[in-house]
Amino acid sequence: MFEIPKNKKLILFDGVCNLCNDSVLKVIKYDKKNSFVFTALQSETGKKVTNYLNIDIAKIDSIILYEPGISYVIKSTAALKVMKHFGGIWQITQIGFIFPESLRNHIYDFVAKNRYKWFGKKESCMIPTPELKAKFLN
Repeated sequence: MFEIPKNKKLILFDGVCNLCNDSVLKVIKYDKKNSFVFTALQSETGKKVTNYLNIDIAKIDSIILYEPGISYVIKSTAALKVMKHFGGIWQITQIGFIFPESLRNHIYDFVAKNRYKWFGKKESCMIPTPELKAKFLN
């Protein structure tokens, strides 16, 4: 099985996507309450979690925010819920919830579809620095 540290939310992300990796580093920077841990969708833990949640990553190749024992959300809803934890000026992002999820996800999917073309792709998943290693599940 897999183990997520107590009182943490897990963010699953595309580990070879440059945009996704940069986004993870931004989340780490703004996660002042240390609420999140991370794993790549392609990692062993990522595969175990998506299997456990019965998520087909061939169909949902996006950010997944998993709150153990509570629920999981994907795409724009996941991104907005993550940003909610940042506080301060980031609270303005919550205005995104006034738009229907289908519209938000349409925009999200457009960016996701073009992310490799616009931002590039790595040959393998990001290897966290020793300072960041505790934030990542293998």
